[in-house]
Amino acid sequence: MSSSDAYKRQVMQDLAAGNKEQLNDVDSTQNYQSFDDFAQRTSRDERHQLFKQSFHPNQVPTSQMEPELQHAIAQIQPNERDDVAREFFNHLKKRGLSDRDLEQQLGLSTHHPSRMSADDVSKLAGFAYHNHPDVFQEVLADQPALVKFLSNPVVGAALGAIASKWFGHR
Repeated sequence: MSSSDAYKRQVMQDLAAGNKEQLNDVDSTQNYQSFDDFAQRTSRDERHQLFKQSFHPNQVPTSQMEPELQHAIAQIQPNERDDVAREFFNHLKKRGLSDRDLEQQLGLSTHHPSRMSADDVSKLAGFAYHNHPDVFQEVLADQPALVKFLSNPVVGAALGAIASKWFGHR
């Protein structure tokens, strides 16, 4: 086991055993066994509330989040990566940013989500995180698979509220 994995496990154990922040409007009686269980059993609104509290440039600097996003996006399944890219494009289009403009502005290899590389999706996610954090949070709520691959300790600390939900009453 790598030291990063051991550190992340220790952070999660500490969070599970320590003070737990109560989250409004989220059922605190739920006890999730894993992130997948959490992602499947929570509503989009519950996830959105948690991600809104946890993922914001004021809490996790862009300089630390962007490498994490690159790492996490490289690990998700290609069909999930397509879905993430599609969601970013859809939300950003509502803000008046066309997929072709984003392709040029960010130096993407394509504006077609199914043809995008992990690097392209990472650039798109980083752009949203930095410039449109609410869009970033919306996409995470819609596509939570990305979150389980974030591993940086600073990012892991931002997941404290979510971790306390996972471990519930243990």
